[in-house]
Amino acid sequence: MSLFVVVFAVYPFAAEMFRQGDIPKRLIPGVIALGAFTVTMDALPGTPQIQNIIPTTFFKTDAYAAPWLGLIGSVFILAMGLLYLEWRVRSAIARGEGYGSGHTNEPETVASEVLPNPILALSPLVAVGVLNKLFTMAIPSLYGATNEVALTPGAKPLVTQVSSVAGIWAVEGALLCGILMVLAFAWKPVSQRFAEGTKAAIGGSLLASMNTASEYGFGAVIAALPGFLVIRDALAAIPNPLVNEAVTVTALAGITGSASGGMSIALAAMADQFITTANAAGIPMEVLHRVASMASGGMDTLPHNGAVITLLGVTGLTHRQSYGDIFAVTCIKTLAVFFVIAVYYLTGIV
Repeated sequence: MSLFVVVFAVYPFAAEMFRQGDIPKRLIPGVIALGAFTVTMDALPGTPQIQNIIPTTFFKTDAYAAPWLGLIGSVFILAMGLLYLEWRVRSAIARGEGYGSGHTNEPETVASEVLPNPILALSPLVAVGVLNKLFTMAIPSLYGATNEVALTPGAKPLVTQVSSVAGIWAVEGALLCGILMVLAFAWKPVSQRFAEGTKAAIGGSLLASMNTASEYGFGAVIAALPGFLVIRDALAAIPNPLVNEAVTVTALAGITGSASGGMSIALAAMADQFITTANAAGIPMEVLHRVASMASGGMDTLPHNGAVITLLGVTGLTHRQSYGDIFAVTCIKTLAVFFVIAVYYLTGIV
C-alpha cells in the first residue's frame, strides 16, 4: 500500500490497541512512521512504493535491487526504532501517563464480528509482492527493449524504453491483481460499505494529494532558486560516490519536504555523475539504487513534509505533541543509510 493509505488504514487499529493498552495516543504517529515511512517505503527489497521505483528509471535496476543490503538496513531500522519506541512507552507508563482523554478524530469503537481467516486476509498482500517480482522479470521478455504505441491511426508512434518503465508497470500490475483479489474474497462487505467507504476514501485522498502537491510545488520553487544550485554544487564535491549520493538525496528530500520529489530532482541532475563515479569505483548499480532509495526516506520527514502533516491531521494530533518521535525515527532512518554503506564497503555484499 501507499504510505498515505497505510496512515488511514492503520490508525483505527492503532488507536484501539493503544486505548486498550493505556498507552499515550501521542506516540501513535511515531509508531506509524516507523512502519510506513521507513522499512516498507524504501529499504525492503521489492516494496512497491514510488521511492523504490524511481531509481529503476535512472540505474536500469528493478525493485529488488541489492536485496541483502536492503534486508540488513531493514533489520537495523526496525531494531533501533522498536528499542526507541519501547523506551518511550516505558517512560510514559512510569510517569503514570495513559491514553488520555479529549482527543480529536477518534475512530469508531471496534464492533464484535466474525473476521476472515488471517491467511485469506493476508493473501492479497502476499500476491502483490510475488506478482511484482514475476512481472518485473516477465515484462522485458514480453515487450522487448522498446514498445511502440500509436495513439491514433497513422500518427507517429510513441517509443518507450521498456527498461525505464518495467518497474512501474510491474508494480501497477501487481497492485491491480491485489485489488481484484480483495474484491473476489470480500465482495459482500466491500459492496455493503462501498458508498460510505468511497466518501472517506475521496476525502482522505484529497487531503493527502493536496498536502503532497503543495509541498512538491514548494520544492520545485526551491529547486529553481540560485541558492539551490550552490547547495547542489557543494554536495557534488563529496568524493565518495555512495556518501555523495546519500547526502545529496537526503538533503534535497529535506529541502523539498518530499522523498520522491527530492530524489527525482537529485537523480535528474546528478545520476550520470553518480553512475560514472560508481563505475570507476566498481560499485554495482544495485547499490546505487538501494542507497538512493533509502536516503530519500531520511530527512524528508521534516515538519513541512506532506505525509507528516497528513499523519498528524488524521490522528488528530499536533507537531508539538508528536513530532519529536517522528523526528527520532527520521534520525534512525538517516543513520541506517550510512550503516548500509559501511556494510557494503566492509563486506562487498549486495
